[in-house]
Amino acid sequence: QPNAMGGREVGGLANQLAAHMDFATPGAQDLVQRFWQAPNMASKDGLKAADLFQAMEEGKVKVVWIMSTNPMVSLPDTAQVRRALEKCELVIVSDCKAHTDTTVMADVLFPATGWSEKDGTVTNSERRISRQRGLFPAPGEAKHDWWVICEVAKSLGFQSAFSYQNVHEIFAEHAALSAFENNGKRDFDIGHFSQITKADYDALTPVQWPVPKGRPEGTKRMFEDGRFFTSDGRAKFVAISPSLPKHQASQEWPFTLNTGRVRDQWHT
Repeated sequence: QPNAMGGREVGGLANQLAAHMDFATPGAQDLVQRFWQAPNMASKDGLKAADLFQAMEEGKVKVVWIMSTNPMVSLPDTAQVRRALEKCELVIVSDCKAHTDTTVMADVLFPATGWSEKDGTVTNSERRISRQRGLFPAPGEAKHDWWVICEVAKSLGFQSAFSYQNVHEIFAEHAALSAFENNGKRDFDIGHFSQITKADYDALTPVQWPVPKGRPEGTKRMFEDGRFFTSDGRAKFVAISPSLPKHQASQEWPFTLNTGRVRDQWHT
């Protein structure tokens, strides 16, 4: 969760493409496809978590790779999640813990590095990209997620597309995509880093995006020029009519349910 913003920047949600683009934006899919010279790409939103496991149980999803999460605990309806994973033909799990409720269901289990061993960047909610350097070496056979993904991709025949030797190369490509045919049309632009060297990446200091080419200091405050990322450049205000919840607590129904989104009660 500390890198929720960074995860969205790279397309970590089912309805997203990389570099803050999505399937709903006209031309975005074509742009990403041309940048990567990809012969085949998804053309519509993927399945959200609950829908994914439903499709898995129905036999529509035959392979799942679960990374950095524990759906046997964190998703609702554990019985359904178990049925889905049992039905799925190939369940791959990457985790920094060997024994969880989900790793028990794995056909293939990859040992992953944990927070204090990772090497990369994270982005917080004020758009600040920070370099994260590992405090400890990877224990045992643990590997970084990016390395495991690359090795699996190579085994599937995609050697040239996943030939990264170091994490800074992935960051540079990510930055290049953010600037590709952008010219100020998209908010996420870190093109300044598209040619970053390993030495500069290792020395990277925290900076707020956008960081387009020619502006290495980044952007502390957006929209000061009054221009917004809409078709006409103007802000869009949406008027609403506020209303109270339909069901108020009463003597007959005295309890209010919330879903546990507090600091000490989140995921597992």
